[in-house]
Amino acid sequence: MTKNSDIDTLRDHFGRNQSGRNHTGDIWNVAVDEYAQGFLKRRDLLKYAALLGLTGFAASQGLFTPGAARAATTGGTVRVGLGQPTKAIDPVTVTDPASIGVLSQVGEYLILDDPKDGLQPKLALSWQADETAKRWTFKLRPGVKFHDGRTVTAKDVVASFERLVDPASGSSALSAYKGILSKGGTKVVDDETVAFDLDQSNSNFPFYVSSDVYNAVILPADYAGDFEKTFNGTGPFKLDSFRPKQGASFVRNPDYWGDKALPDRVEIKFFDDEQAQVLALQAGQLDVIPSTTRLELAIEGNPNFKLLSVQASSHDPAHLRTDQAPFTDKRIRRALALTIDREAVVKGLLKGRAVVGNDTPFAPIFPSADPSVPQRKQDIAEAKRLLGEAGVPNGFEVTLTTERAYDIPDYAVLIQNFAKKAGIDIKLNVLPQDAYYGSATFGSSPWLDSNLGITDFGHRGTPDIFLNATLKSTGSWNAAHFNNPAYDALLIDYGKARDLQAQRLAAGKIQTLLLDETPLIISYFSQYSRIVSAKVEGVRFTAISHLLLDRVSFV
Repeated sequence: MTKNSDIDTLRDHFGRNQSGRNHTGDIWNVAVDEYAQGFLKRRDLLKYAALLGLTGFAASQGLFTPGAARAATTGGTVRVGLGQPTKAIDPVTVTDPASIGVLSQVGEYLILDDPKDGLQPKLALSWQADETAKRWTFKLRPGVKFHDGRTVTAKDVVASFERLVDPASGSSALSAYKGILSKGGTKVVDDETVAFDLDQSNSNFPFYVSSDVYNAVILPADYAGDFEKTFNGTGPFKLDSFRPKQGASFVRNPDYWGDKALPDRVEIKFFDDEQAQVLALQAGQLDVIPSTTRLELAIEGNPNFKLLSVQASSHDPAHLRTDQAPFTDKRIRRALALTIDREAVVKGLLKGRAVVGNDTPFAPIFPSADPSVPQRKQDIAEAKRLLGEAGVPNGFEVTLTTERAYDIPDYAVLIQNFAKKAGIDIKLNVLPQDAYYGSATFGSSPWLDSNLGITDFGHRGTPDIFLNATLKSTGSWNAAHFNNPAYDALLIDYGKARDLQAQRLAAGKIQTLLLDETPLIISYFSQYSRIVSAKVEGVRFTAISHLLLDRVSFV
């Protein structure tokens, strides 16, 4: 199908099926216009179709159809190495990558945020907003069964989200839903329909019920917090055995609602250190492990292994306490940001597997990001000028507190070295990851209380969660203690934006404000990778640690 016939079909669908230009029609028609003019890629247009619940329509018309899949064989066991879960695996409270990897064998979401194709229907078949984007209605897939044989209904979905937004539940998703969805906001319409009444308008709400909020697994309404006993979900694999601190095994779910899993089994082993994982991979004992820069060096050039990567919005922001000296002066915050050579970080530390950031959460992969906002670059002379203007011409001393995880300690050393060029003396305080996060609450967490710190943030399909949780004055992850009424007002405008052009206009204002204020330094957005044996095909994963193994086959 040609591009012009694509456009004609898409326009014709809304001409026949939409009464007026409601919220959905506005976003879609503007997206089609931008696609026609060459401003939006097919991939991004398909993502907007998914955002509006139109994936099924696009597929039915043969639009943007990928090439034919390779014929795959069934059977075999996929062997996976993961780190140690940090606590009991419970979808409501899970936060660590290993637990998410385990959970994704059995648990499913209303929507999957696929790294390639955007939002894909899972337990929801379709979704639509009203004209205000404040009420969203989801149609559920009929006949889906939990592993214990019970049918999934709207009551299970409502209970799952009511549990996540309940402050008494200990939910790790509270920070994502704060100001967006509150207790009582999720309602049963009928057995196969759920409505979400939001606290405020949000054009990107489907992402909030997708795999991007990794706690949003649909569980039985009577779930009692005992997930490790049965791992009762709806996914393509079901529990065979679970051994705390050791690993877990899963077998193909014969009653799965979709295409049955190709592998017979998935076996997961937990490791205390990453080097042991790569040694087991090299010995032929594992097929899939997580990736870090150090592990990639161990398999570089070896044809027995492959490095699979997806571009992501993952980033490691450095927060600057805007309420605490010396960073109460935005000139000092901007000065530190100007010392960093972002290209050198991407090419050197991250081996080119990242893109340069511009000190805002708007990653280039977000279609709503405004690319016209000037890119901040290293400028030592301007940094020194700002320091002099702020009354510290000879620089200052400060401690940078961070976590011993991933590439962050090495990144901290780079920041330390860059800052010296402007006379800023940074002392490093690198803590074990659990010590760095502490209780993850203000007043008892080095993460949230430190004057200057670096924290890892995993991928999200939309910038909304980053914008709200890390920078809003009431944000649960606001380590910069940023309190700016103008910024908070712009967030509301962004959430209300009715089409892509309006989102981009609001985004540009947010990006410009954040460059001026600089509560965060975001110098890159990294790719997310896995290392796999060359003998396996079909390993899929999200940039937020989901590991999708149902299409794996062996060659």
